[in-house]
Amino acid sequence: MVAEGCAVSTNPVSGRRRLYGYSWAEERRIGQEADRQIVHQYGLYDDPELAAYVDSLGQVILAHSHLRRPNTPKAFRETPFVFRVLDSPVVNAFALPGGYVYVTRGLLAHLNNEAQLAVVLGHEIAHVAARHASQRAFELLLGQVALLGGAVLGQEVLGLPGGDVLQLGSIGAQLLFLKYSRDDERESDRLGVEYAVRAGYDAAEAAMFFRSLKRLSERRGASLPSFLSTHPDPGEREQTIRTLAMRWQQQVDTDARVNQAAYYARIEGIVLGEDPRQGYVADNAFYHPTLRFWFPVPVGYQVINQPSQVLLVEEKQQAVLVLTLAAQASAVEAAEDWAAQEGLTVLDQGRERVNGLPAVYVVAEGETSEGQTVRVLRYFIEHEGRIYSLAGYSPVDQYPRYQPVFLQVMRGFAPLQDPARLNVHPVWLIVRPAERTAPFRAFLSDLPEPFSPETVAIMNQVALETMISAGTLLKLPSR
Repeated sequence: MVAEGCAVSTNPVSGRRRLYGYSWAEERRIGQEADRQIVHQYGLYDDPELAAYVDSLGQVILAHSHLRRPNTPKAFRETPFVFRVLDSPVVNAFALPGGYVYVTRGLLAHLNNEAQLAVVLGHEIAHVAARHASQRAFELLLGQVALLGGAVLGQEVLGLPGGDVLQLGSIGAQLLFLKYSRDDERESDRLGVEYAVRAGYDAAEAAMFFRSLKRLSERRGASLPSFLSTHPDPGEREQTIRTLAMRWQQQVDTDARVNQAAYYARIEGIVLGEDPRQGYVADNAFYHPTLRFWFPVPVGYQVINQPSQVLLVEEKQQAVLVLTLAAQASAVEAAEDWAAQEGLTVLDQGRERVNGLPAVYVVAEGETSEGQTVRVLRYFIEHEGRIYSLAGYSPVDQYPRYQPVFLQVMRGFAPLQDPARLNVHPVWLIVRPAERTAPFRAFLSDLPEPFSPETVAIMNQVALETMISAGTLLKLPSR
């Protein structure tokens, strides 16, 4: 008996039929819906030429994958793929079912040549081709875990963000953040190398990138689905990639292109790290120069700044504040529309002015899908033609403890007028040839904050004491 919601379908890589959590048509629909929300949540990097370059290379690698081979069923061969560059400093790449592949600007800055990018894109194409997400979904369905009942990053009536904040969870987000098995990752590594070699690239170059990934993973985590989360040990992958590349290079009579100079020309000028023009934290406050506002950040709260929202998460995840933009024309209209939603019980509401700006507040309660009662304090504030929503959430029994903090942030929202806070610039990547032969450390004077010699060495895939020959191209941060 087939479990409800499962589909018997073909694996484009093996050619065999098996059970999946979704049909291929459903995978395409899921990917399309999730793509819109990924773009909204994280934002695309504003560089059309770079975006076109990544998409063009992705299409080249795709042409050498199992999804484009003559004996592959038509439904797979005719599925269009989209390759996007996300505006995130996190070093990451991931794919959604149905043909959506993402790389971050942070990852592009840490790659050393086109061959490395070819292997990364091949790896993500392989996840889609082998239908790994749908396989994992089927296994979860057998365990009676529902997936994707609604939007992948959908927000409930309360407007709570997805994820583990307040331990509320987000069942709909499980497929997006689904962790592949190590066997899945090994298969994607193998296929990614194969696709890159067939496309004419020296896939062995990717080994050095995996060494850098290991160094990065030892320094910090990631806020997007991690490129390292369930992968085999990077040290193991480094050796495996070299072995696989050698085998495929012997089997396939193609060039072994690296294309470093051309790749560096494409990524020069990319923003490194956080872009302060889109918001930054300094002196216990959050400043947004582009939208010209600021508000205080309470002690003990982590700030997660995304294009669609700013989250302030209490260290024990018992409280969260969320700043978003409302679609309505006034604070009054936004407050009325939100308060009128089914499932909310309004306890109090009123009008006031916040640092000279018209504002409406609402206090309400509602239940999450897990049955937890949450109390919400929400301010709608008008500023320069936009309606800002600042909402504070906590379990109802914890609300008296967190209400003063919520009010501190909401009543602290104010226009940003300080020229020193408005006139900020990001750190850019520049490419310069080494003027002499010397250890890499010798080229790192006057680094802009927050870059350290070690982070720049990782970005260049070298050690601080590595001898650099004169004329070698170096990636350096510059403000």
